[in-house]
Amino acid sequence: MRTNVDLSTIPVGVLIGLGVVLLLEIALDAVALVDLYRRPVATVTFGNKWIWVAVIVLINLIGAILYFAIGRKSAQTVERPAAEPKRSSADIADALYGTPDEPKQQ
Repeated sequence: MRTNVDLSTIPVGVLIGLGVVLLLEIALDAVALVDLYRRPVATVTFGNKWIWVAVIVLINLIGAILYFAIGRKSAQTVERPAAEPKRSSADIADALYGTPDEPKQQ
């Protein structure tokens, strides 16, 4: 048994609300996919972007929310290479112009 739904029987406020939710869902999915594309693999949970593409696209609104909640690793959990020790302005000047005890070359 198949019934046709007449959209004129649905209140206008409900249709507007559904339209707003649909636009928010599309925008949230787009933002999540762009963020996932730009993010290095090391900063994605499970280390596989394709898993998150499937979650975002197939689970609609909840998928994008899950990605933002648990799919991205925070900056503190990502291992970073050790930074070079800071150099003072005197070290930089010595590297450019030589130390005061070195003879100048002309």
